[in-house]
Amino acid sequence: MKHRRIPNRRAVMAAAGALALAATATVTLANANAAPAPTVAKLSSAAANTLASQLKTGTAGAFYDAKAKKLVVNVVSEAAAETVRAKGAQARLVKHTLAQLDSARQTLKSKATIPGTSWGIDPRSNKVVVTADRTVKGTKLDRLTQVTKALGDKVELRHSKGEFRPFIGGGDAIWGSGARCSLGFNVVKDGQPYFLTAGHCGNAVQSWSDKQGGSEIATTEKSSFPGDDYSIAKYTGDTPHPSEVDLYNGSTQKITKAAEATVGEKVQRSGSTTQVHDGTVKALNATVNYQEGTVEGLIQTDVCAEPGDSGGALFDGESALGLTSGGSGDCSGGGETYFQPVPEALEAYGAQIG
Repeated sequence: MKHRRIPNRRAVMAAAGALALAATATVTLANANAAPAPTVAKLSSAAANTLASQLKTGTAGAFYDAKAKKLVVNVVSEAAAETVRAKGAQARLVKHTLAQLDSARQTLKSKATIPGTSWGIDPRSNKVVVTADRTVKGTKLDRLTQVTKALGDKVELRHSKGEFRPFIGGGDAIWGSGARCSLGFNVVKDGQPYFLTAGHCGNAVQSWSDKQGGSEIATTEKSSFPGDDYSIAKYTGDTPHPSEVDLYNGSTQKITKAAEATVGEKVQRSGSTTQVHDGTVKALNATVNYQEGTVEGLIQTDVCAEPGDSGGALFDGESALGLTSGGSGDCSGGGETYFQPVPEALEAYGAQIG
């Protein structure tokens, strides 16, 4: 993703749509006085995101069923289920509350923060899914297994053949100090043009250029990694900075806003190494324990990425969702990738999409 001076690079993100809820009722002679029973509305991804934000209180997570075009909301009581149905979503009774699952996450954080592991709440399974990459062996794997078993059916342990790492590498895109990353989104702060990229990129690079060995176009102003994974760089020259993402097919996607992701949402990622790939959001508020440190609050997806894609844009239509952090695997064999949510980065820096 890039500004106009960078061929075939821009900013990426999307997701807009109006929320439309429908309710129908069937009344027979036998229950002519009964209250109408609302049905589940057909929802776009953007509409499901909006509805999900309205149904967080008293629920145990939610996910978007893209095939059926409906929002499924987990609840642990019939009273909560009635509230969900009244809003036009499908209620599903589950065993574990979000508080119980979050307690399991805190236990993992205190007892199993091991490099090469990750975890996030999966609303589809109503569990915390823990993943160990290929580097987690011996006593580390034994400790992880012991902790997860003690948490019972609130946790599921999986194994990855890849290795969790930030996706920084060498090539083209935005360059500095021998490192290459991808520009995420152009933003405005205090009326001045900036761009967002990954925090581990900002840690590594102070002066950015649009080609290897080229003239400076921006400088890193602030960066946060580990803990978070975002940074902001200020343009230093007369560089065009449209709010767009490069689709690598001769066209761009206009970005008009930032949005929170929803599990089940179909998304796209643009990066300088592997260009554009799509996939699905698998979990939110995920934790990844890189060798360099732990990052929390990430979006977990099955979109592939490779070194050099770091900082690149995760988007749905016109909505900016995330900045590529890292993950395991590649775009030949697949893998899982984690993204820093854009709204958090914007809030931290007092910036806006633009």
